[in-house]
Parts: sequence; C-alpha cells; structure tokens
Amino acid sequence: MLAPTIYIRNYQWNEAAVQLGHDTLVMGIVNVTPDSFSDGGKYQHVEAAVAHARELVADGAHILDIGGESTRPGHAPVAEEEELRRVIPVIQAIHEDMPHIPLSIDTYKSNVARQALQAGAHIINDVWGGKRDPHILQVAVDYQCPIILMHNRESTNYEDYISDVLQDLQDVVESAIAAGISKDLIWLDPGIGFAKTGADNLKLMHHLDELVALGYPVLLGTSRKRFIRDVLELPVDDVIEGTAATVSLGIAQGCQIVRVHDVKAIARTAKMMDAMLDKNIAAPSSHC
Repeated sequence: MLAPTIYIRNYQWNEAAVQLGHDTLVMGIVNVTPDSFSDGGKYQHVEAAVAHARELVADGAHILDIGGESTRPGHAPVAEEEELRRVIPVIQAIHEDMPHIPLSIDTYKSNVARQALQAGAHIINDVWGGKRDPHILQVAVDYQCPIILMHNRESTNYEDYISDVLQDLQDVVESAIAAGISKDLIWLDPGIGFAKTGADNLKLMHHLDELVALGYPVLLGTSRKRFIRDVLELPVDDVIEGTAATVSLGIAQGCQIVRVHDVKAIARTAKMMDAMLDKNIAAPSSHC
C-alpha cells in the first residue's frame, strides 16, 4: 500500500521537487566524516561536498542525506560541537547551490537536527529512532518536517526476531505520535546493519513487506553494507550489483526510498523496477 502523496518542504516552506507515493526516491549519501566505512575523508571540505552533491543529483538523486558522524560498527562518538562544525556549512552551501533539492540531516542529536533545519535541511534521519535523544521528536514537531525513524537497539538479543523488529518500530512510532508528530511525516527504516548479524540482515530483507504494511513510507539503506560484502566476498567499493539486488528486493516489497552511495547505477535499477511494477512509469515501446 502506497503512502499518501506529500510534498517535502524546508523550514522556509520552499516546496521541494519530490513526492512520496509515486516513483521510488533515491537518497544520495554525502558523508562529511573522516571515518565512514566506505567514503570517510573524501568530502570533509565544503567545496568537495558540494561538488559531490552536484554529481549525485546529476546521477539521479532526489534527496541528499548529509551526515557528520559515522555510525559504522566501532565508530568513535563525535561531540555535538564538532558535528555541527562539519555539517552546517555543508548544508548551507548545498542548499544555496541547489535550493530545489531536499536535504536530510543524518543525526540523532536534537540540537544538531534543529540547527540543520534552520540551515536549510528538510528531513531528520535518526538512526536511533528518537530513542537516544528524545528531544529530537520535539524538533520534528516544531519544524513540521518528516522524520525517519530507524530500527536500532543496544544488543542483538532478540526473542522473536522479526516480531521484535516490528514491535520496536511500533514503539518508536507511538512515541513520535505521542510527541505530536503527524503520522504523514513519519518514515521508517528497517536498520539493516544495525544491531543485526549478517544472517539477521538477510532474513529481514525477506520481511520488508511487513514493515511496509505498518502503513508508513519505508526507507531502505543497504548500500555497500557488510552483509553484501560478505556474501559476494568483495571489497566495499566493488559491490554495486549486490546493492542493486537488495534495492530491487526492497522495491518489490514496497519500499519507497533507497539510501545509496552509487546513485547512477541504483537510480537506473529503481527506474527499471518501477516500470516492471507499473509504478506510474510508461515503458517505451520496443521491438527487442
């Protein structure tokens, strides 16, 4: 079931040029970190980040996700002041350069989210689903912006894995609604690679339709993740086909947004999947 179509607006209520409920949205990743697992250190400078953002949009990204703290396993926590120093100039510069492109701030810290929205971001992407810093839910209320609530927990001790994941997501949704966030501004993320083993990730990929059935747009973030690298026995920069396979399975089950590094290849994959699933795309006539 597709979520109702909504427009994404930023703090100044400038309308962005994407809609949910139609074609699959591709979220390109802009990491302004020194230690992200696949591209750490590449885009720390504002000029490099803006150039990368332009490339992602040219390749087909509908949304850009900007993060200043790595969330890879074993990452070092980043102080709020340092995270702000990394992300705010980049958000301001990209927003000024491409004001029509929705920007997402990848953070679990409420003050970082607030300042990012003031700088031009449109969406909060919280890898802790509002659990690490519950004040972030009030920020989403104050700015009337979409918030992505990802599945995450402190341990992998599940009693009934799929049921526990679904219940965890239900719990964060209820907290968000209780805080005053409108249901049509809540997106969910299954949290592939977070508090999950490789086998857990593969199993969850077969149950994404159950997350979709909760009635909220689902964002799938599998790009270059370890479970893909382990299956293919390939390094982090050589798993585009594996990422494309996971994206295809997710789209087939109803995921509406995919968060990826390799935008050009995945945008093409998503477009083909949308055409095969008859998602508002008229395929060109062909005799081949």
